Amino acid sequence: MFGYRVPAPDEAMLISGGRRGLGGAPFRVVTGHGKFVLPVFRKTRFLTLAMCEAEVTETCVTKQGIALHVRAVIAFKVGNDTESIINAGQRFLSDQDQMSVLTGRIFAGHLRSIIGSMTVEEIVTERQKLAAEVLDTSKIEMAKIGLIVDSLQIQSIDDGETGYIEAMSAPHKAAIQRQAQIAQAQATQASVEAEQVAARNQAEYARQTAVVKAEYSAEVDRAQAQAAQAGPLAQAHAQQEVLAAQTELAQRAAQLRQQELVAEIVKPAEAEAQRIKLLAIADAERMKIQAEAAASYDRVALDRMLIDQLPLIVKEAAGGLAGANVNVLNGADGLGEIAAGLVAQGLTILDSVRQNLSSQGGQTGQTGQGADGGSAKGGGLLELEGYLRTPKKTTEDDERGDGQ
Repeated sequence: MFGYRVPAPDEAMLISGGRRGLGGAPFRVVTGHGKFVLPVFRKTRFLTLAMCEAEVTETCVTKQGIALHVRAVIAFKVGNDTESIINAGQRFLSDQDQMSVLTGRIFAGHLRSIIGSMTVEEIVTERQKLAAEVLDTSKIEMAKIGLIVDSLQIQSIDDGETGYIEAMSAPHKAAIQRQAQIAQAQATQASVEAEQVAARNQAEYARQTAVVKAEYSAEVDRAQAQAAQAGPLAQAHAQQEVLAAQTELAQRAAQLRQQELVAEIVKPAEAEAQRIKLLAIADAERMKIQAEAAASYDRVALDRMLIDQLPLIVKEAAGGLAGANVNVLNGADGLGEIAAGLVAQGLTILDSVRQNLSSQGGQTGQTGQGADGGSAKGGGLLELEGYLRTPKKTTEDDERGDGQ
């Protein structure tokens, strides 16, 4: 937007031309946000708040009168508070590079002052103390110009060609060398002792090895002697064990073969015999049942046939009497007696035939067949039919025969 200005995060915006700032400063300070600035009537400038660096290389004289070349680096910046920004802005806004030059000069003066009150030994051994004293003495002056120091590092201290620092370090170097020589001698002595111990250990090891070898040799000789003496006995034991193993193997093979024979021959034969036995029993039961059924059927059929033929028998008997000269003396009673006699004669014949056929059926029923190879039923019925169908001689034939 036209007239709206925003400072960078590491900058302070200084606006002049309007009302004065804090403490009667000729400008207002804006950080962290933007501000609308009227063109022409207001003027805006920016002051860096970033970290700056100043390097100091100074020749300083110690308390002992020895000149030392000291090199130090100072890290500083403008303070974040409004007062520091106003102080720095009034001094460095037009030429901000002058902050590093002025800071270096300030620290160079304080560095010469502090080193002049110290000895070379203190400066060399206590560099951190030197840096702290320089910071403390320069803090007030730096605050007046709006700057703060983050760190001061003394990078090097050199005495030039005087050799004082080197001479100062000579006793320490000698002590260090002496300690190094002592340490070297101790190390050499320890090495020699270690070598001696190693030699003694090696000799002891060789002696023990020789003893062990001798004992081992003697043990081997004894073992060989025992083996030579026990050779035949051991061989006999070995053969005996082999024979025992072979015998056991043969027994197991025989048992296995026996089990195979039982499974292959005995079990199938027993099963076949059992099957034949069951078939024979079943066949006998079947024949017995058939015989009993046939005998029962023959008796029923015979009785039925006899009953069916009874009228024929009576008729045939009556036919025989048809041509006979029979005198009936008692009238109707006489005729009834004759009829009763004929029926009784038929019943007698019927009983005779039944008994005859029953006796024949009993004889043939034992075998299940008749004399001619047929069943009992066939033989008995055929005989009865032949008897009934045989022509009966009449009374006239009997008389004619008698007359002849």
